[in-house]
Amino acid sequence: MKDHFAMFAGYNGWANRRLYGAARALPDADYRADRGAFFGSVHRTLNHLLATDRIWMRRFTGEGDAPDRLDAIVCDDFATLAAAREVEDRRIVDYVAGLDEPALAGVIRYRRVSSPDIHEQRLAPALAHWFNHQTHHRGQVHTLLTQITGHAPELDLLFYQREVGA
Repeated sequence: MKDHFAMFAGYNGWANRRLYGAARALPDADYRADRGAFFGSVHRTLNHLLATDRIWMRRFTGEGDAPDRLDAIVCDDFATLAAAREVEDRRIVDYVAGLDEPALAGVIRYRRVSSPDIHEQRLAPALAHWFNHQTHHRGQVHTLLTQITGHAPELDLLFYQREVGA
């Protein structure tokens, strides 16, 4: 199971680098324009991903800053956001590398951002949700990039697996 999550941690960073590379080329007006996505713009969706990754990492590790809103603007400018994304992606890889099978079978307790309810869940399914959530919102940015530029980078897991020899 650990190898499975290590692959997804690596894939997460790889996909983010590709997505940010494409977003970097956008004019600021296109980057920030509300195009009707769940979080509106490329900028707001990328911020949501960083915000929720920090929220989940705080839940998993008990460490780090975590916004108290799912729509938090963690970084207002692209360069700062891209640098923060790289740091968070390394943190995710390192965290998953430090897990063992007993930890993956363990339980976490956390409070949802949007309600006071406390939830208890095994770590492995929580990780599966988290990596799926990342893919979901990266797909939204991919669609926005395609709408704006007519193309977006390949993000399929299969391409990552081929590149790293998985």
